[in-house]
Parts: sequence; structure tokens; C-alpha cells
Amino acid sequence: MLVDSHCHLGADAFQDDVDAVIARAFAEGVCHLVVIGESPASHARALALTGKDARISCTAGLHPHEAKDWTADTEAWLAAALRDPRVVAAGEMGLDYHYDFSPRDVQQRVFERQLELATAAGKAVVIHAREADDDIAAILRNHPRATVILHSFSSGPALLRAGLDGGHYVSFSGMVTFKNWTMDAAIQAVPLDRLLVETDSPYLAPVPFRGKRNEPAYVRKTAERVAAVRGMAPAELIAATGENARRVFGDRLTPP
Repeated sequence: MLVDSHCHLGADAFQDDVDAVIARAFAEGVCHLVVIGESPASHARALALTGKDARISCTAGLHPHEAKDWTADTEAWLAAALRDPRVVAAGEMGLDYHYDFSPRDVQQRVFERQLELATAAGKAVVIHAREADDDIAAILRNHPRATVILHSFSSGPALLRAGLDGGHYVSFSGMVTFKNWTMDAAIQAVPLDRLLVETDSPYLAPVPFRGKRNEPAYVRKTAERVAAVRGMAPAELIAATGENARRVFGDRLTPP
């Protein structure tokens, strides 16, 4: 079961042809799409897409860029959204110290509160981490009951170790196909039962599509590269990551 565990089909980049993009993904053998809703508005678009096909699920959360907008109403919205069975995870959420669009202390507070809501709802958490490895690791240690996905992993060994020590999942994107990718050791270090693949589309298109709009149909390129690094047949890697996606996201990902 080939799963794109993280795509942004509600983004403006897909507003003119999202149906064709979805059709191409299924034609290429992708069995399920997890569409990310990282704000109330993007979640609404992602949720609408789940009505197009049972093979589409979504998430709900607040990206660290938007953490400054967190209010009591936002908290109530997220708590309600996480009760919807079409919502298979919370996020993406986390910390981004590269852009600092929200103050760091606010990012941390909002991240922790979202972790609490996700844990209470029994939903996995999709983590965005950029130049904030130590603080992400520390916060995750404060929430040992959370089930976490370190999405589009390109962080350092300390965060990888914290994730693995916590029994969390690690997802790799099209970055693994880039010429400047130097982290094959991270791909090899993740236990097979904690490995996921994603596109993060429309971003990070894998080779040979780099520089173009990414889309879920290309997730196979990432899976093939991860399989090669691990010395596995692509079909074996796809089967394992599909089972992992079903385990972390729930029975909505079980094929009919």
C-alpha cells in the first residue's frame, strides 16, 4: 500500500487541477493520501477533499508560522476537528526558528497545547522542525504519551535519536533524491516499522521532477530511493511503509 503520508493538496498551487492531481496519484498506484490542514482555513480545504474519495484523509493543526494567531477559539476548533474520523492526525505543528514568523515562546506554548489535545484525542502528531532540534526534543520528552511523526526529516542526529528513543515515526520526502542530500545514515537508522514516505507536495519534488510542482504521484520516487539506501526491494519498502501508515493513522487507511 503506497501512501503519501503528507501532501498539501489544499494549497493554491493545486486550486486549478486538484482533481486531475488526485487521479494521477491513484493511477500511479498510490493507495491513500493524507492531506495536511495546518490552519483552520487549510483544514477546511483538506476536509472537503476527503469527500471526493475514501482514499483521502486529512489532518488539523496550527503551523508554527501561525502560532501567534492561537486563541481560545482556535483551541476549540482543533479539539472539535480532532474528533472527526476523517481527521487522522494533528498538525502539522512544531517549531520553526528559521523564519520566526511567530515568537519562539509562543511557538513553544502552542506546540505543547496542541500535543495535549492530540494525545487526549488519541491522534498522531505531525511535527514540523526547522532549526529547533533541541527544543523539539525537550518538548517531546515532556509528552511521552504522544505518537509523533517527524515529517520530511532533515534534522540533526540529536532529534533523530530523541524520536527513535520515543518510539516515534520518521518520514522522508523527495529531498532524499537531491544531489546535496547527505543523510543516508538517518534513513538507515530508522527501524523499518517506524518509517514513512511523503511528498510534502507542492514542495520538494524528487528527481527527476526537481524544480517543478511536486504532487502525490511522485511519492514512488521517494520510496524507491529510500529502498535503495536500505538495500531493499521497492515493493518491500512500500509494503512496510504502507503498514506503518495504517498503524499510525488508523483503520481509515485499511484498503477495502
